[in-house]
Amino acid sequence: MINEEMPVDYTAKLDEALNRLHDEGRYRTFIDIERKNGQFPHATWRKTDGSETPITVWCGNDYLGMGQHPAVLAAMHEAIDATGAGSGGTRNISGTTVYHKRLEAELADLHQKESALVFSSAYIANDATLSTLPKLFPGLIIYSDELNHASMIEGIKRNGGAKRIFRHNDLAHLRELLAADDPRTPKLIAFESVYSMDGDFGPIEAICDLADEFGALTYLDEVHAVGMYGPRGGGVSERDQLTHRIDIINGTLGKAFGVFGGYIAASSKMCDAVRSYAPGFIFTTSIPPAVAAGAAASIAHLKVDATLRERHQTQARILKTRLKAMGLPIIDHGSHIVPVIVGDPKHTKVLSDMLLDRYGIYVQPINFPTVPRGTERLRFTPSPVHGAAEMDVLVRAMDALWSHCALNRQEMSA
Repeated sequence: MINEEMPVDYTAKLDEALNRLHDEGRYRTFIDIERKNGQFPHATWRKTDGSETPITVWCGNDYLGMGQHPAVLAAMHEAIDATGAGSGGTRNISGTTVYHKRLEAELADLHQKESALVFSSAYIANDATLSTLPKLFPGLIIYSDELNHASMIEGIKRNGGAKRIFRHNDLAHLRELLAADDPRTPKLIAFESVYSMDGDFGPIEAICDLADEFGALTYLDEVHAVGMYGPRGGGVSERDQLTHRIDIINGTLGKAFGVFGGYIAASSKMCDAVRSYAPGFIFTTSIPPAVAAGAAASIAHLKVDATLRERHQTQARILKTRLKAMGLPIIDHGSHIVPVIVGDPKHTKVLSDMLLDRYGIYVQPINFPTVPRGTERLRFTPSPVHGAAEMDVLVRAMDALWSHCALNRQEMSA
C-alpha cells in the first residue's frame, strides 16, 4: 500500500543539504578539462556552452609530469596490446597478473621492504589497512596525528579499536598519550611525512624514537612525497635514511608517479596478513594491467633519474620566493606545496573564478572540511613542466587580482 502522506520529502532534504554548501561558499564545481599529452601543464577547458578555452593547470597532483613520460606511455601501450583493458577480477580471483607482481616488486625495492601490496587508491590502502590492523593485533591502540588525511581518519574510525589523537607534530603530547596506556598493549603511531595542505613535514625520526621507547609500530603516509624526495624517490623517510625504522609505508601511484592506484610496503608477513584479512583488498577488482605496467615503469625511471625531482624543488622555491616578494600570505615549510591563504570560502571561490576566466589559470579553491574554517586557500603545485612563461603569467595575475580584491571586497562577496 502506498503511503499518500509521504512523511519525508527526500528531494527537499537534498536541496537543503546542497543549499547549505552554496550559502557557505563551499559548493564544489567540476571544471571539465582535457589534458594535452606532451604539453603539460596546458589543457583545454570545455565550458558548459560548448566553447573551449586553453588553460594552464596549477593545482594538479601529477607533480613531475610523469603522466606524459614516454617510458610510462610505452609500457601502458605494450600492456594493453598484450593483455587488453581490465584485469578481469579481484586479486584472489584471476586479477593477479605479471604486471601486478612486477609493480609490487618495484615498490618493495623502492622502500627497501620485503613486500608491497597494491590497492585501487592510496585512500583505500589507508582505509583498508588501518581498519584491518586491530583484527591482527587485538587490543591495538592507534595514535593518530590530528591533521592526518581523511582516509587515515576513516580507517581508524572504522576499525572498532581504541584510538588516541595527538596534537599536530606535538611530540610531548604523543609521549604523554603513549605513557598513559598499558605498556603491554599493542600500539601503532600513524602520521604523514608531508602534510598536503600546509606543506609541513612530520618529525619522522623523533616519532620513531618514541615508537621504540614504547614498543609501538609505525605507519607513515608518504603520499605527497614518494617520487619526489630521496635519492631514488622513496620519500622523506628515504631522504632522511629512516626507511628501515618504518613498519608500514603508504603511498600513491597517482601523484608523482603520474598513473593511478595506491599501496602499502612492509614486511612479507604484514602484507600477507593485510591481503588475507582486509575487505577493501579482498573484494575489490584489481587495477588494470596497463595501469600497473605504467606505474612500474614510472617508479623504475624515477629511481635512476633525479633530474625531475631537482627541477621540481627549484620551481617550488622560485614560486614561493616571488609570491613572498609580493607580500602574499603563503605558508612555507620548505616542501613543494605552495598554499596562499585567503581565509574566506566565498572570497577564495571568486579569486579562483577570476584567475580562470581572465587569465586561463586553473587553481581549485580549498575549503572546509579539507582545511579548518578561516584558513581557506588556493593551493598551487608548481612542477618541472611549469616553465618561466607560465610562472610569469601566474605571478602577474595574482599581483593584479590580489590588489583588486583587497580594494573591492564588495565585489568578492557578491
